Amino acid sequence: VSGLDDAAACAAMIRGGSKSFHAASMILPRRVRAPAYALYAFCRLADDAVDLAGGPGAAARLMERLGLLYAGTPHDHPADRAFAEVVQRYRIPMDVPAALIEGLAWDEAGRRFETLRDVEDYSARVAATVGVMMTLIMGERRPEVLARACDLGTAMQLSNIARDVGEDARAGRLYLPRGWLRAEGIDPDAFLEAPMFSPALGRVTKRLLDHAEMLYARALPGIAALPRDCRPGIAAARLLYREIGREVRRRGMNSVLSRAIVPCAHKSRLLVRALGATALPGVTPTGAPTLLANDFLVDAVLAADVMQPAVPALEGRIGRALDIFVTASVNVSAQARSAPWPRP
Repeated sequence: VSGLDDAAACAAMIRGGSKSFHAASMILPRRVRAPAYALYAFCRLADDAVDLAGGPGAAARLMERLGLLYAGTPHDHPADRAFAEVVQRYRIPMDVPAALIEGLAWDEAGRRFETLRDVEDYSARVAATVGVMMTLIMGERRPEVLARACDLGTAMQLSNIARDVGEDARAGRLYLPRGWLRAEGIDPDAFLEAPMFSPALGRVTKRLLDHAEMLYARALPGIAALPRDCRPGIAAARLLYREIGREVRRRGMNSVLSRAIVPCAHKSRLLVRALGATALPGVTPTGAPTLLANDFLVDAVLAADVMQPAVPALEGRIGRALDIFVTASVNVSAQARSAPWPRP
């Protein structure tokens, strides 16, 4: 199977799997888009392996699959083959995608989240990991930039949690901090049995969204530190996911009965706004330290760079051909269900 075939298959997965990711990706530079699709395709595959195929040991089997991929003998699937090339080309340490699979294992085991730190630990695995990998694909490895990418991934995950309170509860999952719920007089297990909205639940959701807003603000300087041609795509992702939380607020924090959706027309306006990120002056983010839950991800990249110093990337005509082929394969108007990454 050729790399072109694998690239086209990965492009098809994003066409049919993610509104927000697809919209943001269309203003990423071509050189980033193809490896980003490979990353997304592997995340989609992993998500489906746990949520759809499921069964005992699904996450463990995924970890074995990841090991084969890093050993250079990927499973016979387009996403595995394409992602194997990406992790080698961009020197993505195995600890990062392994952490993503660990987060899926937590879902598989029905893990409970008592505190905000517990929720951040989960978000680090299922969302900040993707932020780190995207940053490496864009060619940026500075720890202070990776820390801001982790902030953005965590914030996006918190927006998804706030949006999906009712949907998750009906699936037997609860990502709001249980301690916060009890402090508001809500029994978490009773809520799971019969999900209902109340002003108290709204206060918990607002508290989570307020924390996400802080992280969205912290993430902004990291966008200015990215290569100029990458800034609009990441700025778009930040605006689109942040708007999910704002839509929840407009609905009175009630995400039990319905799921907040950002209208397409408003998404288009946000994408136009994101184009202005190109003009941001390049900076080195300073100030806020890495969120404790995300420390291990930044450390994994630092350790990998010590063990394996950078070598010139192999671009060449083959890489450019893949970019062009994938771009041609993407239908810009395609719309489908919301992205799994950050994890819903």
